[in-house]
Amino acid sequence: MSDQNNKPQTRGRLTTRTIAMPADTNPSGDIFGGWVLSQMDIAAGICAGQRAQTRVVTASLDSMSFIRPVKVGDILGVYTDVTRVGRSSMDIHVEAWVRRGRIGQREKVTEATFKFVAIDEQGNPTPVPAEADLPDYVMEL
Repeated sequence: MSDQNNKPQTRGRLTTRTIAMPADTNPSGDIFGGWVLSQMDIAAGICAGQRAQTRVVTASLDSMSFIRPVKVGDILGVYTDVTRVGRSSMDIHVEAWVRRGRIGQREKVTEATFKFVAIDEQGNPTPVPAEADLPDYVMEL
């Protein structure tokens, strides 16, 4: 998706940002897809935990295709958006974007929808509070 200036548009809020390092590469010099997936899961977990106001666990994710490789030195920004809230589960849309060589143009590298379940201290599913019941600061995060 692009605006009238043809700049790529992200969906959701910037949740995490990190730099791709040489230790995260495969033999071809590209960043491992599993590293990108891990960063996306971390960001989605932050988003889901803030929305649920409790501990959450990853239950599943939909299919994920890598659009572009991530290279050493790229800044990986992960954007999240809550797309569905059920009784104890939530769907979080996640997009991973890179800024090439730390200063280049942003490019989307992949996206997926992660499903999380809110759990209590015993690990049992627990209801996600209604949006109206959340503290004001949660919606500002």
